[in-house]
Amino acid sequence: MQRHNKSVLVTGGTKGIGLGIANVFARHGAKVMLIGRTLADGDKAIAAIKQQTPEAMVEFAMGDVTQLTDMDRVAQTAVQHFGGIDVLCTNAGIFPSAKLEVMTETDWNTVIDVNLKGMFFAIKACMPYLKVSDAGRVVLTSSITGPITGFPGWAHYGTTKAGMLGFMRTAAIEFAPHGITINAVMPGNILTEGLQNMGQQYLDRMAASIPLRRLGSPEDIGNAALFFASEQAGYITGQTLIVDGGQILPESLDALTA
Repeated sequence: MQRHNKSVLVTGGTKGIGLGIANVFARHGAKVMLIGRTLADGDKAIAAIKQQTPEAMVEFAMGDVTQLTDMDRVAQTAVQHFGGIDVLCTNAGIFPSAKLEVMTETDWNTVIDVNLKGMFFAIKACMPYLKVSDAGRVVLTSSITGPITGFPGWAHYGTTKAGMLGFMRTAAIEFAPHGITINAVMPGNILTEGLQNMGQQYLDRMAASIPLRRLGSPEDIGNAALFFASEQAGYITGQTLIVDGGQILPESLDALTA
């Protein structure tokens, strides 16, 4: 990050990509506030980070991103602990599978609420503090699914991830007068707990379709988020960075064996 002691808030920070993001920032000397929905997950995540970085400055705040009052409270907690908020990583997201024929209104609304409204609420709550930071940064966790690719069962998920990018482009213009940048990381298949639940056969098939022949790690996404939060990225806003091992490049699987 170049500057140590920056205050970083990570929604969905106790597992998967969020934990990977938090790990990378903690390793680079940032003060990290993890946001999650259970104290047990928070304690486990803090222990995992400190196992890798014993001197890490990391705290946990319980909150639901679909509740603006929770996000307001969480933002205030981060300010109380760390003196401000410099970087917000809006990472909280879910991807339950439901094909369109059987998808219910509840299925649709739940994913929209967590992935899209949750992003908005986190940003809205942190905005007053980002405005007074000397280098405010917002990093979105989008996806290749939705903006670029599709996958059966994830129409609602893809909608939210594409919607984030539409939000980002207008937000970048509104944030610019305050010196705040907003950018998005677009992960491909990352080896998280959620993806592991898809089964080994799925994981093997996905790895075989990626030019680098492996799934990404949560820390791969953390490194991209770290870049967007750095001084070097201070003149970059409203942009996306695909981190997918080249997954979107082949026009067919034959391209990988030609």
